[in-house]
Amino acid sequence: MSSAKFDIVVYGATGFTGQLVAEYLTQHYKSDHSLKWAMAGRSLGKLKSVRDAIGAPGNTALIVADASDAASLKAMAEQTMSVITTVGPYQLYGEELLAACVVTGTDYFDLCGEPIWMRQMIDKYEAAAKESGARIVFSCGYDSVPFELGTFFVQKEAKRVFGAPAPRVKGRVRDMRGTLSGGTAASAKATFDAVAKDLSLVAILNDHFALTPGFSGPKQPKGNRAAFEEDLQSWGAPFMMALINTRNVHRSNMLMGFPYGQDFVYDEMVLTGPGEKGEATAKLVMAANAGKTGPDAPKPGEGPSKEERENGLFDLLYIAIAPDGRMVRAGVTGDRDPGYGSTSKMISECAICMLRDTTDVAAGFWTPGAAMQHKLIKRLVENAGLTFAVEAQT
Repeated sequence: MSSAKFDIVVYGATGFTGQLVAEYLTQHYKSDHSLKWAMAGRSLGKLKSVRDAIGAPGNTALIVADASDAASLKAMAEQTMSVITTVGPYQLYGEELLAACVVTGTDYFDLCGEPIWMRQMIDKYEAAAKESGARIVFSCGYDSVPFELGTFFVQKEAKRVFGAPAPRVKGRVRDMRGTLSGGTAASAKATFDAVAKDLSLVAILNDHFALTPGFSGPKQPKGNRAAFEEDLQSWGAPFMMALINTRNVHRSNMLMGFPYGQDFVYDEMVLTGPGEKGEATAKLVMAANAGKTGPDAPKPGEGPSKEERENGLFDLLYIAIAPDGRMVRAGVTGDRDPGYGSTSKMISECAICMLRDTTDVAAGFWTPGAAMQHKLIKRLVENAGLTFAVEAQT
């Protein structure tokens, strides 16, 4: 695709998250005249309105493409080196575009948190992607970039301190301020609806190794109930995004050749503090999770105000535990609402990192962490408001 007209096409640019991606590229890369990018969506009129609203140059290319029109998606994919798509739920609207990118050898980046659909796409298209040269990269937003890279980062430190990677890593959410993405809520609902129609999908949904075809590792913590963690002196509550993040972390380990070992154990929880207050908060988190895909959940296309996005943040803790009990701790933080403000920056930098820094990555289906590793960490720190820091060793 070296003769492609564009480096990146943002598909879904008239949607809430897609507009934020286009706005980030407009503002952060306005002086980078070597980056050729375009906006795509169903309505030319809406695309023009978004282009004006975000202050993009008047000559920013606009492409009309529709998820229900395979020919328009293929025509779009043929014009670009890569596509960023924010049009979900992907199990409802994503396959035609993914297939078009596979056929044309175009790199593809999404925000997918739908493990059943992801596994189905891997099984169906990976051989063809490897043949065409397409690099398909799922989960390039808050699920699961900081979790994948947090694990990668703490394991690098564990290897330095312990002399070997840790067979056990805990991912813990210390703080998270922001609104659940309407797309995330819709994707969860679509997944549960699909399972209700086909109960055979339950096995995939419950499998921590659903995204590692041909490999199944040791039993993993379920993380489905509140529990007190002695080593952290805090209560922990289930984290709804662990359903996708844990799968992606195990897939990342496999794609990199098992640098964490084949006996690796990983889980995620939300820390709620010590004592009775911590326990009560943990139980409240469990109850709140149950309502996040209900009728009051945000809708796709809805999202927080600019002020809410800028006041949001996330703070994650990673604990690598050696067999002898020694521990290394590292933190990962983000300076914006995780589901929108940070996510729009992360997926943009994933696409640019693959375009410019990791051109040697082979074709096929990837996780961002496995494909881009420390190069993506560097970009996120320099451009996207994330931090990665070693905090302690005991």
